[in-house]
Amino acid sequence: MKVKNIEPEIKGIIFDMDGLLVDSENLYWKANIIAAKEANLGIPEDSYLKLAGATVREMENFYHKYFDTAEERDRFIKRTDDLVWQWTDEGKLQLKPGVQEALDKFQELGLHMAVASSNYDNVVQHVLWNTGIRNYFDFYLSYKDVQEGNLQPKPAADIYLKAAEKLHIEKENLLAFEDSPTGVQAAKNAGIKVIMVPDLLQPNEQDKKNATMICDNLYQFLRNIF
Repeated sequence: MKVKNIEPEIKGIIFDMDGLLVDSENLYWKANIIAAKEANLGIPEDSYLKLAGATVREMENFYHKYFDTAEERDRFIKRTDDLVWQWTDEGKLQLKPGVQEALDKFQELGLHMAVASSNYDNVVQHVLWNTGIRNYFDFYLSYKDVQEGNLQPKPAADIYLKAAEKLHIEKENLLAFEDSPTGVQAAKNAGIKVIMVPDLLQPNEQDKKNATMICDNLYQFLRNIF
């Protein structure tokens, strides 16, 4: 695949999942608000935006700020996850704009595709199968692969380097798609060109330096291929 202002030719794609392929970050945000209200936690609703694409340290800081005990934190996380799982089963989880068209186009062009997600293995499977897109990908990587492979999570390069290794494609012929600063930094650290498609958070100055291209959605990206 040839892309305007990108060299050399692209032979493989690595996607983030949450907030990039699917509109899950918005559901997690809504679930966080419900879970907090049920537990009378009094957390400001805009505080949850800090969790979108957050690093492990950022998440730990958030939980330390708002939860007195690990048990209280774990109940909040479980309730959030249960709600998003339920909504996924109910068909409320949607593909992001342009995703279906992009996957069809990339498949038509014979590109190899994979998912590199920080989410749990069962959640990644649940999302990919329920949204009907699992079979587009050669494989997916999840937090399970990070744990079992003693990898460092995003923004470290590890999961992208692992994906590149499994695809058997040189890094210069790969393209990553990410929605968050953490993910964009991970791809950049791996030496892989990255397209940022922002979700809940708009690009910051570092994102603008790290990203090869910033698109409002995947429709916009498709207009750049030839």
